[in-house]
Amino acid sequence: MSRQIHTSDRRILDRRTLENDHRRLAAQLRPGLRVLDVGCGTGSITAGIAQAVGPSGYVVGMDRDPALLKLARDCHASVPNLRFEERDVLTLDIERRFDVVTAARTLQWIEKPELALSRMKAAAKPQGFIIVLEYNHARNSWEPEPPLAFRRFYAAFLEWRAANGWDNEIADRLSGMFAEAGLRQIEVHVEDEVARLGEPGFSDKTNIWGYVIETIGATITAAGHLTESERLAAGAAWEAWRHVEMKRQTFEARAVEGRAP
Repeated sequence: MSRQIHTSDRRILDRRTLENDHRRLAAQLRPGLRVLDVGCGTGSITAGIAQAVGPSGYVVGMDRDPALLKLARDCHASVPNLRFEERDVLTLDIERRFDVVTAARTLQWIEKPELALSRMKAAAKPQGFIIVLEYNHARNSWEPEPPLAFRRFYAAFLEWRAANGWDNEIADRLSGMFAEAGLRQIEVHVEDEVARLGEPGFSDKTNIWGYVIETIGATITAAGHLTESERLAAGAAWEAWRHVEMKRQTFEARAVEGRAP
Protein backbone atom coordinates (compact mmCIF):
# COMPACT_ATOMS: atom_id res chain seq x y z
CA MET A 1 0.00 0.00 0.00
CA SER A 2 1.72 3.19 -1.21
CA ARG A 3 1.76 6.34 0.90
CA GLN A 4 0.16 9.47 -0.47
CA ILE A 5 0.37 13.25 -0.50
CA HIS A 6 -2.86 14.75 0.76
CA THR A 7 -4.73 17.32 -1.33
CA SER A 8 -7.19 19.55 0.52
CA ASP A 9 -10.71 20.35 -0.62
CA ARG A 10 -11.24 23.96 -1.68
CA ARG A 11 -14.74 23.96 -0.16
CA ILE A 12 -13.19 23.33 3.26
CA LEU A 13 -10.27 25.74 2.88
CA ASP A 14 -12.24 28.69 1.49
CA ARG A 15 -14.57 28.90 4.49
CA ARG A 16 -11.74 29.54 6.93
CA THR A 17 -10.71 32.97 8.21
CA LEU A 18 -7.84 34.22 10.33
CA GLU A 19 -10.12 35.47 13.11
CA ASN A 20 -12.20 32.31 13.41
CA ASP A 21 -9.76 29.58 12.44
CA HIS A 22 -6.29 30.65 13.59
CA ARG A 23 -7.13 32.63 16.69
CA ARG A 24 -3.79 32.56 18.51
CA LEU A 25 -2.00 33.83 15.43
CA ALA A 26 -4.57 36.59 15.00
CA ALA A 27 -3.86 37.74 18.57
CA GLN A 28 -0.11 37.97 17.93
CA LEU A 29 -0.14 39.91 14.66
CA ARG A 30 0.54 43.62 14.40
CA PRO A 31 1.37 46.07 11.61
CA GLY A 32 4.79 45.75 10.02
CA LEU A 33 5.45 42.05 10.65
CA ARG A 34 6.89 39.73 8.03
CA VAL A 35 4.99 36.42 8.10
CA LEU A 36 5.45 33.04 6.40
CA ASP A 37 2.30 30.89 6.18
CA VAL A 38 3.23 27.22 5.58
CA GLY A 39 0.55 25.15 3.86
CA CYS A 40 -1.46 28.20 2.84
CA GLY A 41 -3.88 26.32 0.55
CA THR A 42 -6.23 28.72 -1.21
CA GLY A 43 -4.95 31.64 0.89
CA SER A 44 -8.11 32.43 2.82
CA ILE A 45 -6.27 32.71 6.15
CA THR A 46 -3.14 34.10 4.49
CA ALA A 47 -5.05 37.04 3.05
CA GLY A 48 -6.32 37.83 6.55
CA ILE A 49 -2.73 37.79 7.79
CA ALA A 50 -1.76 40.30 5.08
CA GLN A 51 -4.58 42.59 6.12
CA ALA A 52 -3.56 42.35 9.79
CA VAL A 53 0.10 43.26 9.19
CA GLY A 54 -0.92 46.10 6.88
CA PRO A 55 0.99 47.74 4.03
CA SER A 56 4.14 48.05 6.15
CA GLY A 57 4.19 44.28 6.63
CA TYR A 58 4.76 41.44 4.21
CA VAL A 59 3.33 37.92 3.90
CA VAL A 60 4.40 34.86 1.93
CA GLY A 61 2.03 31.93 1.61
CA MET A 62 3.63 28.65 0.56
CA ASP A 63 2.13 25.32 -0.45
CA ARG A 64 3.26 22.23 -2.34
CA ASP A 65 -0.03 22.01 -4.30
CA PRO A 66 0.12 24.08 -7.52
CA ALA A 67 -3.64 23.83 -8.09
CA LEU A 68 -4.39 25.40 -4.70
CA LEU A 69 -1.76 28.07 -5.28
CA LYS A 70 -3.38 29.03 -8.56
CA LEU A 71 -6.67 29.53 -6.73
CA ALA A 72 -4.87 31.58 -4.07
CA ARG A 73 -3.25 33.83 -6.65
CA ASP A 74 -6.47 34.25 -8.60
CA CYS A 75 -8.48 35.14 -5.49
CA HIS A 76 -5.97 37.45 -3.82
CA ALA A 77 -4.02 39.01 -6.68
CA SER A 78 -5.06 42.49 -5.58
CA VAL A 79 -3.37 42.25 -2.15
CA PRO A 80 -0.08 44.16 -2.61
CA ASN A 81 1.83 42.83 0.43
CA LEU A 82 1.07 39.15 -0.26
CA ARG A 83 2.94 36.62 -2.41
CA PHE A 84 2.36 32.90 -2.95
CA GLU A 85 5.16 30.41 -3.64
CA GLU A 86 5.23 26.72 -4.51
CA ARG A 87 7.46 25.12 -1.90
CA ASP A 88 7.65 21.99 0.25
CA VAL A 89 8.33 22.74 3.90
CA LEU A 90 10.57 19.66 4.17
CA THR A 91 13.04 21.26 1.76
CA LEU A 92 12.48 24.88 2.79
CA ASP A 93 15.77 26.78 2.54
CA ILE A 94 14.78 30.24 3.80
CA GLU A 95 16.97 31.40 6.69
CA ARG A 96 16.17 33.96 9.43
CA ARG A 97 13.83 36.12 7.37
CA PHE A 98 10.42 36.19 9.11
CA ASP A 99 9.07 37.63 12.34
CA VAL A 100 6.38 34.92 12.42
CA VAL A 101 6.35 31.49 10.80
CA THR A 102 3.05 29.69 11.06
CA ALA A 103 1.21 26.57 9.91
CA ALA A 104 -2.44 25.69 10.52
CA ARG A 105 -3.70 22.13 10.02
CA THR A 106 -0.66 21.40 7.88
CA LEU A 107 1.82 19.29 9.88
CA GLN A 108 -0.92 16.69 10.39
CA TRP A 109 -0.45 15.75 6.70
CA ILE A 110 3.34 15.40 6.87
CA GLU A 111 5.12 12.15 7.73
CA LYS A 112 8.10 14.01 9.22
CA PRO A 113 6.59 16.92 11.16
CA GLU A 114 9.74 17.31 13.26
CA LEU A 115 11.74 18.06 10.11
CA ALA A 116 9.06 20.50 8.96
CA LEU A 117 9.23 22.30 12.30
CA SER A 118 13.02 22.54 12.14
CA ARG A 119 12.80 24.18 8.71
CA MET A 120 10.15 26.59 9.99
CA LYS A 121 12.42 27.48 12.90
CA ALA A 122 15.29 28.18 10.50
CA ALA A 123 13.09 30.58 8.53
CA ALA A 124 12.34 32.68 11.62
CA LYS A 125 14.41 35.64 12.71
CA PRO A 126 16.11 35.43 16.13
CA GLN A 127 13.32 35.76 18.72
CA GLY A 128 10.76 35.25 15.96
CA PHE A 129 7.53 33.41 16.69
CA ILE A 130 6.65 29.93 15.49
CA ILE A 131 2.89 29.29 15.80
CA VAL A 132 1.38 25.92 14.81
CA LEU A 133 -2.28 24.92 15.03
CA GLU A 134 -3.20 21.22 14.85
CA TYR A 135 -5.88 18.63 15.59
CA ASN A 136 -6.02 15.49 17.69
CA HIS A 137 -8.11 13.53 15.19
CA ALA A 138 -8.31 10.52 17.49
CA ARG A 139 -10.16 12.67 20.05
CA ASN A 140 -12.72 14.42 17.88
CA SER A 141 -16.26 13.77 19.12
CA TRP A 142 -19.95 14.17 18.37
CA GLU A 143 -23.09 14.32 20.52
CA PRO A 144 -25.03 12.12 20.54
CA GLU A 145 -23.02 9.23 19.11
CA PRO A 146 -23.12 9.24 15.30
CA PRO A 147 -24.59 6.33 13.32
CA LEU A 148 -22.59 3.13 12.91
CA ALA A 149 -21.96 3.71 9.20
CA PHE A 150 -20.22 7.03 9.93
CA ARG A 151 -18.26 5.54 12.83
CA ARG A 152 -17.01 2.86 10.46
CA PHE A 153 -15.92 5.57 8.02
CA TYR A 154 -14.16 7.56 10.74
CA ALA A 155 -12.26 4.49 11.91
CA ALA A 156 -11.14 3.93 8.31
CA PHE A 157 -10.13 7.62 8.08
CA LEU A 158 -7.87 7.22 11.14
CA GLU A 159 -6.46 3.94 9.82
CA TRP A 160 -5.69 5.52 6.44
CA ARG A 161 -3.95 8.46 8.07
CA ALA A 162 -1.85 6.18 10.27
CA ALA A 163 -0.90 4.01 7.27
CA ASN A 164 0.52 7.14 5.62
CA GLY A 165 2.56 8.04 8.69
CA TRP A 166 0.32 10.93 9.72
CA ASP A 167 -0.06 11.44 13.47
CA ASN A 168 -3.66 11.31 14.72
CA GLU A 169 -2.70 12.98 18.01
CA ILE A 170 -0.17 15.48 16.74
CA ALA A 171 -1.70 18.40 18.65
CA ASP A 172 -0.70 16.83 21.97
CA ARG A 173 2.83 16.14 20.72
CA LEU A 174 3.51 19.62 19.40
CA SER A 175 4.87 21.13 22.62
CA GLY A 176 7.42 18.30 22.91
CA MET A 177 8.40 18.79 19.29
CA PHE A 178 8.87 22.50 19.94
CA ALA A 179 11.15 21.75 22.89
CA GLU A 180 13.18 19.21 20.92
CA ALA A 181 13.60 21.76 18.12
CA GLY A 182 15.16 24.19 20.60
CA LEU A 183 12.31 26.68 20.63
CA ARG A 184 11.82 28.75 23.78
CA GLN A 185 8.97 30.30 25.78
CA ILE A 186 6.62 27.55 24.61
CA GLU A 187 2.91 28.04 25.25
CA VAL A 188 -0.05 25.76 24.51
CA HIS A 189 -3.50 27.20 23.85
CA VAL A 190 -6.73 25.22 23.59
CA GLU A 191 -8.47 26.09 20.34
CA ASP A 192 -11.13 23.40 20.05
CA GLU A 193 -13.52 23.92 17.17
CA VAL A 194 -17.03 23.41 18.50
CA ALA A 195 -20.26 23.48 16.50
CA ARG A 196 -23.45 23.55 18.57
CA LEU A 197 -26.98 23.19 17.32
CA GLY A 198 -28.68 26.57 17.22
CA GLU A 199 -25.48 28.59 16.95
CA PRO A 200 -24.43 30.41 13.75
CA GLY A 201 -22.51 28.28 11.28
CA PHE A 202 -23.66 24.93 12.64
CA SER A 203 -24.72 23.53 9.27
CA ASP A 204 -21.63 24.82 7.49
CA LYS A 205 -19.24 23.44 10.10
CA THR A 206 -20.84 20.01 10.21
CA ASN A 207 -21.06 19.78 6.43
CA ILE A 208 -17.29 19.22 6.37
CA TRP A 209 -17.75 15.48 6.72
CA GLY A 210 -19.94 15.33 3.66
CA TYR A 211 -17.03 16.81 1.70
CA VAL A 212 -14.51 14.48 3.36
CA ILE A 213 -16.59 11.36 2.63
CA GLU A 214 -17.01 12.49 -0.97
CA THR A 215 -13.36 13.34 -1.69
CA ILE A 216 -10.95 11.79 0.81
CA GLY A 217 -13.39 8.92 1.19
CA ALA A 218 -12.72 7.86 -2.39
CA THR A 219 -8.98 7.81 -1.66
CA ILE A 220 -9.52 5.81 1.54
CA THR A 221 -11.59 3.31 -0.42
CA ALA A 222 -8.96 3.03 -3.15
CA ALA A 223 -6.34 2.39 -0.45
CA GLY A 224 -8.35 -0.57 0.82
CA HIS A 225 -9.48 0.73 4.20
CA LEU A 226 -13.16 0.93 3.22
CA THR A 227 -15.47 -0.50 0.60
CA GLU A 228 -17.37 1.73 -1.81
CA SER A 229 -20.68 0.56 -0.36
CA GLU A 230 -19.46 1.49 3.13
CA ARG A 231 -18.40 4.94 1.90
CA LEU A 232 -21.77 5.60 0.29
CA ALA A 233 -23.59 4.33 3.38
CA ALA A 234 -21.50 6.62 5.58
CA GLY A 235 -22.37 9.66 3.46
CA ALA A 236 -26.08 8.94 3.50
CA ALA A 237 -26.12 8.18 7.22
CA TRP A 238 -24.13 11.31 8.08
CA GLU A 239 -26.39 13.63 6.12
CA ALA A 240 -29.55 12.19 7.62
CA TRP A 241 -28.17 12.20 11.16
CA ARG A 242 -26.63 15.68 11.20
CA HIS A 243 -29.88 17.30 10.02
CA VAL A 244 -32.07 15.53 12.61
CA GLU A 245 -30.14 14.32 15.65
CA MET A 246 -26.72 15.95 16.01
CA LYS A 247 -26.38 18.46 18.82
CA ARG A 248 -22.63 19.10 18.97
CA GLN A 249 -19.41 18.46 17.06
CA THR A 250 -15.99 19.02 18.65
CA PHE A 251 -12.63 19.01 16.89
CA GLU A 252 -9.90 18.94 19.54
CA ALA A 253 -7.25 21.47 18.51
CA ARG A 254 -4.21 23.09 20.08
CA ALA A 255 -2.22 26.15 19.08
CA VAL A 256 1.40 25.92 20.19
CA GLU A 257 3.80 28.85 20.00
CA GLY A 258 7.45 29.32 20.76
CA ARG A 259 10.30 31.68 20.02
CA ALA A 260 13.33 30.97 17.91
CA PRO A 261 16.65 31.36 19.75
